Amino acid sequence: MTGISGLPSAKQAAHDAAVTRLRDAYAAVPAGVPVRLAKPTSNLFRYTRDAAKPGQPGSERAILDVSAFSRVIHVDPAARTAVVGGMTTYEALCDATLPHRLMPLVVPQLKTITLGGAVTGLGIESSSLWNGLPHESVTEMEILTGDGRVVVATKDNEHSELYFGFPNSYGTLGYSLALKIELMPVQPYVHLRHFRFTDPRSCMDAIAQIAANGEYEGHKADFLDGVAFSTSELYLTVGAFSDKAPWLSDYTGQQVYYRSLQANREDFLTIEDYIWRWDTDWFWCSHAFGVQNPKLRRFWPRKYRRSDVYRKLVAYDQKHGLTAVLAEKRHHPPREMVVQDVEIPVDRGGEFLGFFENNVKMSPVWMCPLRLRGDHAWTLYPMQPGDVYVNFGFWGTAPLPAGQRDGYYNRMVEEEVSALDGHKSLYSSAFYSEEEFRRRYNGSAYDKLKAEYDGAGRLLGLYDKCVRGR
Repeated sequence: MTGISGLPSAKQAAHDAAVTRLRDAYAAVPAGVPVRLAKPTSNLFRYTRDAAKPGQPGSERAILDVSAFSRVIHVDPAARTAVVGGMTTYEALCDATLPHRLMPLVVPQLKTITLGGAVTGLGIESSSLWNGLPHESVTEMEILTGDGRVVVATKDNEHSELYFGFPNSYGTLGYSLALKIELMPVQPYVHLRHFRFTDPRSCMDAIAQIAANGEYEGHKADFLDGVAFSTSELYLTVGAFSDKAPWLSDYTGQQVYYRSLQANREDFLTIEDYIWRWDTDWFWCSHAFGVQNPKLRRFWPRKYRRSDVYRKLVAYDQKHGLTAVLAEKRHHPPREMVVQDVEIPVDRGGEFLGFFENNVKMSPVWMCPLRLRGDHAWTLYPMQPGDVYVNFGFWGTAPLPAGQRDGYYNRMVEEEVSALDGHKSLYSSAFYSEEEFRRRYNGSAYDKLKAEYDGAGRLLGLYDKCVRGR
């Protein structure tokens, strides 16, 4: 196989030319020079404050222009498939598929997450209980490997081990250039019902029931996620496709979506507004910038109410340490950034929420149930097929106790996740020892893939990138 299947000849020729240019540019990079992709946005939360300045040792790096791979190459409405450049954002992808009344099987919450990023770094959303993770609806992956080859990996060809090992490899085996994905039909609206629970156990039991029955109290569950404001106030939101809506809410204006869970028993959104319901306020993180204050919100332009804008503000603050300096001047204790997504088996989810409330004391917490779509485990993120998990997402800061250093809370979370037989996403800070990391993320299988597709080590290793933060 020489390329992604099913592309019209003119589109195939244009794409092949772009692939050749990138492969040649990669081959021209001298050995030992780090490679980075020229991407305008990022959804990673691993910051480096002490990067070498130009001219200093370690400052040399090659930046690859991947702009040719940031578009939807082809949508086939009849086959319900799309061929998409690996650097394409889900915002652009949905813009291309929704006019055909189709969408990807799983659309991560934030507009600037790229398809390639969600595949190599994992992703999740409220359809994940039925459709698994984004990589599970990818049928073909065209990858520029670390050793400079361009290969197409599928579940049953000569590169099947790379196909199953690419998810959670975070660009350390290669970069996805194009992906062929399945699409699913949608209806114009989503009917939401918000169910309140007063303890974690009953909430987790409801998730297990919905996973078994596909509905809750007569409401079909095409989508399922929720928010825990505390262990005594939890909400599950069950979403069902609808071809009509008696009213529509708009959470891109003055209203804030997550607050609506506490105020409304049901709601209606367009499918597009449902897909991006979390992006406008970056879940609830816009609160840190005052954007949820009605007076300020009126003057904060709608076009800047986006997750990527807030993320850039956080990155600027982390780079210059502005918040830390201000806190020190006010004699406030230093705060640790605790930005994580973890997957816990549903029958242990109540334990995790209790631990988190008692020890980290951050709220709210996002809850997103999931299970693998198929019966095959994925090499570097070994969840058990058939088992139901709950993703808990929490993004903020917590004051450090006296005498404690940065990493106190994150290490505590890692230990609890391991104790509960869970998994932790690697897009943010990690503190595992190398031995523990290899045990949690199948280090022996990774070594085999690394040797096969990046034997000279031109790309960083997974532990170096995700834990050492190089």
